[in-house]
Amino acid sequence: MEPGAMLRTLIRHESDAPKERSTCGWRYRLISREDDQVAAWAHVVDIDGARPHYHRRGVELYYVLEGEGSVMLDGAEHPIRAGSMVHIPPGVVHGAVGRMRVLVVGIPDIDDDDLFFPDDPPASDCSCCSS
Repeated sequence: MEPGAMLRTLIRHESDAPKERSTCGWRYRLISREDDQVAAWAHVVDIDGARPHYHRRGVELYYVLEGEGSVMLDGAEHPIRAGSMVHIPPGVVHGAVGRMRVLVVGIPDIDDDDLFFPDDPPASDCSCCSS
């Protein structure tokens, strides 16, 4: 979103949201890359095992709606269940195991260029991961 741009209101039901396979499972894009003038994105994800990955710019918030499992954060396993909230800053390698329905909110927005895997070569412009 451009600085100074006006934000708009938006209402979308899950049944009307685009559905796609993602790194974490099936996701319903409630607010996503096709929406302009929004401050964040929000997906409902049916997690069935999430490949470890990280983001260099984006922050993710996970709120577990249903189910239980574990979230991996920089190699440490943390049990989560319905009602759990997880804050994932840029640079934290994360993944999940178990079967869960999770509301995932990304700030500032979703960007396919901001998805990286631990075995990817490091980028020289990565401020979150450089030492």
